Amino acid sequence: MTSRFGGRTAIITGASRGIGLAIAQRLVSEGARVCITARKPEPLKEAVEALGGPEHAIGIPGRGDDPEHQDAAIAATLEAFGSADLFVNNTGINPVYGRMVDLNLDAARKIFEVNALSAISWVQKVHKAWLAEHGGAIVNVSSVAGTKPAPGIGFYGATKAMLTHITEELAVELGPNIRVNGVAPAVVKTRFAEALYEGREEEVAAQYPLGRLGLPEDVAGAVAFLLSEDAAWVTGRTLVLDGGVTLTGGV
Repeated sequence: MTSRFGGRTAIITGASRGIGLAIAQRLVSEGARVCITARKPEPLKEAVEALGGPEHAIGIPGRGDDPEHQDAAIAATLEAFGSADLFVNNTGINPVYGRMVDLNLDAARKIFEVNALSAISWVQKVHKAWLAEHGGAIVNVSSVAGTKPAPGIGFYGATKAMLTHITEELAVELGPNIRVNGVAPAVVKTRFAEALYEGREEEVAAQYPLGRLGLPEDVAGAVAFLLSEDAAWVTGRTLVLDGGVTLTGGV
């Protein structure tokens, strides 16, 4: 690996496992220091150890949509590493499945708070604490469910569509010194997405022109690119990572 993130620090939300942890691992392998967040302290502690311990990573537990947790994570990052150059908004939830017309609206409010509104809150706070003066890059983790109707997870998809629009608006507002991009994965083999493929992985993967489901590392590589100077002329774009499945009408 290169050291293209040497001397830079990233905050990655929802990163005790799955896609978030893979992003953290990729950035650390290329020289970054990272602050990772998640709700549960013990898995977060294990993730920090896997990333090489406090020289490379710190973990701040809390709910992604809690403003006090956001403040604490940013403050701890600046105290530990002295900067907050990169931000990855990876936290997302989808606690319900079914038709939107039957959706529990209390659940919908929570999904909106976590998947969309908290992304704005995080960016406001990181911007004020570091990015406004020093510049940097942001990546929001969206979903292909936000690119077209997604029966059963329609409101989740609606919040991800909003996140994609938030990405575009922020890119316009924050340029030229801050780039804002996104990624929109299809089904990635994580605990979060298990219900979409468990027990029928071969059947689901057969819909993909590349013949397999995504891996967390597939997303991590794309996020690392968008955060790096290799993407210095890219902003406001959401990169679809789907193994080609949306080309054939899938997902």
